[in-house]
Amino acid sequence: MATHANPLLPLAAPKRAGRVDYGFLLYFGLHMAGFLATTLLMTWGLFVLFFLVLGGLSLDGMMHHLQNMTSRYLAAGSDRVDQFKITVGIAHLILSTALIFFRRHAILPRDPAARERQA
Repeated sequence: MATHANPLLPLAAPKRAGRVDYGFLLYFGLHMAGFLATTLLMTWGLFVLFFLVLGGLSLDGMMHHLQNMTSRYLAAGSDRVDQFKITVGIAHLILSTALIFFRRHAILPRDPAARERQA
């Protein structure tokens, strides 16, 4: 009778450990797409809030400032337009990074099998 060297290991061949859980990958992908879409919408909302505050918290003031910026944008040369695009892109990147930092708890989806702690 053959003895097994380590009694804690099973005698049968181990199951293949490299299986991919496609359901969880899809769940994570949908969760990440939702996280990024929500962050993008919040960033655009911060731009709207900025122009609303700039306009004195009135819709008329905000539209006046947007009309002023639009007329200057259309009259500007290509170098000035490129500078404006870079400025807006950097502002968008900074706001998005800040929002992702403050929402970092929501990046990973919740484990549906985990129990919530009782208060």
